[in-house]
Amino acid sequence: MLVLLGLALGARGAGAFVVQVSSSCALAPNGSALAFGLTFLFNKNPLVCYDPGAGRFVPCDWGLLHGYAARVAAGLNNGTGWLQRARQRGRLCRELPPRVWGAAALRQTPPRARVVPSGTGNARAPTLLTCHVWGFYPREVSVTWLRNGDLVGPAEPPPISAVPSGDWTYQAQVTLPVAPVAGDTFTCAVQHASLDQPLLEEWGPGLSPGLTLKVAAATVVMALGLGFLGAGVYGSCARPAAPGYAPLPGDNYPAGSI
Repeated sequence: MLVLLGLALGARGAGAFVVQVSSSCALAPNGSALAFGLTFLFNKNPLVCYDPGAGRFVPCDWGLLHGYAARVAAGLNNGTGWLQRARQRGRLCRELPPRVWGAAALRQTPPRARVVPSGTGNARAPTLLTCHVWGFYPREVSVTWLRNGDLVGPAEPPPISAVPSGDWTYQAQVTLPVAPVAGDTFTCAVQHASLDQPLLEEWGPGLSPGLTLKVAAATVVMALGLGFLGAGVYGSCARPAAPGYAPLPGDNYPAGSI
């Protein structure tokens, strides 16, 4: 039926066309079904809709394509295939959500957080701190910044626009431009329904990765040097005096070793 619709409209000079089938299941906060819908769309415009109350397909387009919509609806109603599919999907809409609502929509997954610094090129605020928060559910989350334990910004931060991660969890990020000095500690505080206490992720100014490697290498070289020096001194002190050597006052060589 859909192929015939496309051929008929294409023969009329409609050009390229896209026919889609969309089903929806509106749910209440407790997971019960509010409404079910199944729609045939032509170039993203509703053409034929399923009426759950009547158990039949009806035209959705009341414009130029109303005649074609009526023919498609009649063809769908004369067969049993699409009517059975619509009734089956409507039944799943009523029966399936209550079974999985508690484990899916009502579950709570705690967030994880990480603070990542980056340069800004601004002398007044040379560092941009970004607090990445991910893996949490439900969607509502609150993120605030602390500097040395003091709140940065308003006491009530604006709502955060969390985005889906594609695995039934959400992610968000909040940035803060700062000009850190030695000894500063910046804290990203995350509040979520799954947490008994806020999740705290700290960051403080430190050495750059390149300078950290140089300091570590210098420390290793210095430790090796001190080790060789200690070994040399110990070996020199433990070696007996040469024959004929007259010890001077204060020498610790045992008697009879000369």
